Amino acid sequence: MNKWLYHIALAFLFCFSCENEPVEQYVATPSPLQIPKLFSDNIIAPIIPINNPQTQEGIALGKKLFFDPILSGNNTQACADCHAPENAFTDSAKFSEGINGNLGTRNSMPLFNLAWNYDEKFFWDGNTFSLEHQVFVPVSDPTEMNSNWKDVVLKLQQHSEYPNLFKNAFGTNNIDSTLISKAIAQFERTLISANSKFDQYLLGETKLTPNELNGFNVFMDETKGDCFHCHGSDKNPLWTDHAFHNNGLDNAFTDLGLGAVTGDPADNGKFKSPSLRNLAFTAPYMHDGRFATLDDVINHYSQGLKNSATVDPLMKKLNQGGVQLSDNDKADLKAFLLTLSDYEFISN
Repeated sequence: MNKWLYHIALAFLFCFSCENEPVEQYVATPSPLQIPKLFSDNIIAPIIPINNPQTQEGIALGKKLFFDPILSGNNTQACADCHAPENAFTDSAKFSEGINGNLGTRNSMPLFNLAWNYDEKFFWDGNTFSLEHQVFVPVSDPTEMNSNWKDVVLKLQQHSEYPNLFKNAFGTNNIDSTLISKAIAQFERTLISANSKFDQYLLGETKLTPNELNGFNVFMDETKGDCFHCHGSDKNPLWTDHAFHNNGLDNAFTDLGLGAVTGDPADNGKFKSPSLRNLAFTAPYMHDGRFATLDDVINHYSQGLKNSATVDPLMKKLNQGGVQLSDNDKADLKAFLLTLSDYEFISN
């Protein structure tokens, strides 16, 4: 064998040996989501990315980041300031205030049961795909946290605790924006709400009042409330279809919603159907927080609908302004909707 072939053979044997040696990889402690019975009975499994499994260390890190104002440009505002636990992780203000005192133009969306958002389109207009990518938006938004990821990474890297926490969660203390978003997404997937009075009723653990039962019937009756097409039923414990609808709020759109994202005029005025869970805590309502009370919302669908080119066909009796519920049915519908609120969720 000549010298050239000899060296090639040695290099091949060396590489083959290296490839077959066991490589030790850090693995954080698995922490599978605790899936409620009603969810497992009625809907498919949660969406957990293969490259971001739930772990104890990742969730703990994500929670710390969620409540830490270090992510904002001037270290004054955390994610939790616009997504407060006592409000089912939303804001009680119509529009949230950013770090420079500027107000947004949409009401902060509540955060729960995010792992079951099957189309993975986030925000009122669906402009972001996946929970991990959703995290990127508010941090760099000039109206909200007004920071940039280079500065955020630098602050975390120089912090006394965070490098070690990232090493525990991901096996490296070299922090980057991807790992930050993965950790926060892991925490957000643990925000599961499934212990409302209506959940307990479906599990046979409590009873509803006659008014609450009639309210559920109004909700399901196509000749009355007809709410279930967009917001689910007792067979859909998410209480949303996660789709985008023009629900008759406007006929001259100042906010195009989905239409601004897709560029399709047929999508103008369409916004994501929010879950009806936790309405007791999430006022004001609608994408722009225009309704201060649940009574206002019910009155809108009963007699306040506005016709437009893109209004959803599910908005019935447009020429009459809505479904024209009686006062009793309105009161009972409200009573039912409040049974979807999970008091354990906001106190845990």
